[in-house]
Amino acid sequence: MGAADFDLTMDELRAVVRFAADCAEGLLPEFDAVAPDDSRPRDAIDAARAFADGARRSNLQRTAAVASHRAAKEVSDESAQLAALACGDAAAAAYLHPIAKASQVGHILRAAACAARVTELRTGTSERDTVRALAGRTTPPVPAILRRYPEAPTGSSRVSQLMSALDSAIRERD
Repeated sequence: MGAADFDLTMDELRAVVRFAADCAEGLLPEFDAVAPDDSRPRDAIDAARAFADGARRSNLQRTAAVASHRAAKEVSDESAQLAALACGDAAAAAYLHPIAKASQVGHILRAAACAARVTELRTGTSERDTVRALAGRTTPPVPAILRRYPEAPTGSSRVSQLMSALDSAIRERD
């Protein structure tokens, strides 16, 4: 391990996946409303939950994540796209790496950022309120794990901006 790397236990990794799945699962109705016969996002949540509940990390999480991301490309509704992306991201969170790179923060927070964006689109809730609510859903050890990584980069997309805002809100808690 390099000087900037750290340990990440399976229990910690499962907690991250559980958080991502919790954020993404509530978005399934958004996808189902547009593509009711496409099970790929639900399959990704199932793969994430299997790992979070104690199954071994396997190719199931990778393939389900990729399939859910493909499903996102096949729908035109933004909320449905974000739902499928979030579900895929929840399964992909099983592959968070213990390397101190800001790009890894996406494995922890991208599903939550997608949920925040869907909330904005559907309810018009302010960013501050949405971010605060999602940040409040993090439970130990997720905030401590997040703090091991550099801060999320602020990109140009709305999801990226929300991910950065979530990152800041969670780091500032406690």
